[in-house]
Amino acid sequence: MFEPNPISTPRPRQPLVIDALTGPGQCGAGESTGDTGQMPTRFSNTRKHRGHVSAGHGRVGKHRKHPGGRGLAGGQHHHRTNFDKYHYGYFGKVGMRYFHKTKNQYWQPVINVDKLVSLLPEGQRKPDGDKVPVIDTTAHGYGKVLAKGRLPSTPFIVKARFVSKRAEEKIKAAGGVVVIEA
Repeated sequence: MFEPNPISTPRPRQPLVIDALTGPGQCGAGESTGDTGQMPTRFSNTRKHRGHVSAGHGRVGKHRKHPGGRGLAGGQHHHRTNFDKYHYGYFGKVGMRYFHKTKNQYWQPVINVDKLVSLLPEGQRKPDGDKVPVIDTTAHGYGKVLAKGRLPSTPFIVKARFVSKRAEEKIKAAGGVVVIEA
């Protein structure tokens, strides 16, 4: 009668053993959880290289510790071609240094004309009689108003540090006013 090959037939998994001392998934004296998380030894590269003398590491150069140096060693010497080809600009300096640069004077987050209405509360978006809503862009964290998009035909008073020419034209065309504040 035909007997199955014991190597190829799957073995039933052992139940998880929970012991008061070891806890779940840990092995106590002599018992096993059945799943070690490692691949079978027969699939490992060491098994595949048995009988091949140098195991893929060559006879002349040999598989020794750190022949090229550790880490980024030799970037300007024996690894220079690699650094020049794949990491161009890694070494050296460019331009002038700017000590103690204060970026406050360059603060200028932008907002476009079509988003100005979103800065107003819902109730103020449509004018009530003679009242015209005021949009203070600096209070909302914007430094400059740009002209992208369409403005609604309702007039607004827009306060801003900087406004582009086209944005100012669009706001005035809608009946609004631009107030430049420092």
